[in-house]
Amino acid sequence: MPEEPCQCPDCQRFYREHDRLIRENPSLRQQQELNWAALQSFRTLAGRVMEELQKQQEAAEAQADKGAAEPSPDLELAAGGKPAEAEAEPDALQQAMADLENINAHLFSIEALMERIFDVRVPEDVEHTFREVAGELAPDPLNADRLRLNRLLHQTPDLPDRG
Repeated sequence: MPEEPCQCPDCQRFYREHDRLIRENPSLRQQQELNWAALQSFRTLAGRVMEELQKQQEAAEAQADKGAAEPSPDLELAAGGKPAEAEAEPDALQQAMADLENINAHLFSIEALMERIFDVRVPEDVEHTFREVAGELAPDPLNADRLRLNRLLHQTPDLPDRG
């Protein structure tokens, strides 16, 4: 008896997107280009957000330096004599920037690996096989790869698969 696919909204959304990407990009070359474009768009967006956060941090530091000379009466002071808002925000901003730096480093590593994928070229008859398999694979809700991904999506390090 085949295992039933998960019916949670996250998995259902994943299945629809999975199938759409296969149907709309059924060849090796299209999958290569799709993945490269997705990686590059992720790097571009994450890089721009990082730049914006750096600008915000610089502006906040400049304001803090300026505010140190002229304290603002609007801000409530924390017990330590520092503005309450100024304590939590830099920590969250610093953490977000550190996380984005890590993401960008990982994306750069993935990009280096993906460049190897573009070295692969297959004959037209193999591309035809890709298109045939894509037509069979995308609508199949009980596909073995999909079921494995389903288990991975619902697995946590401290719990076994939910079944």
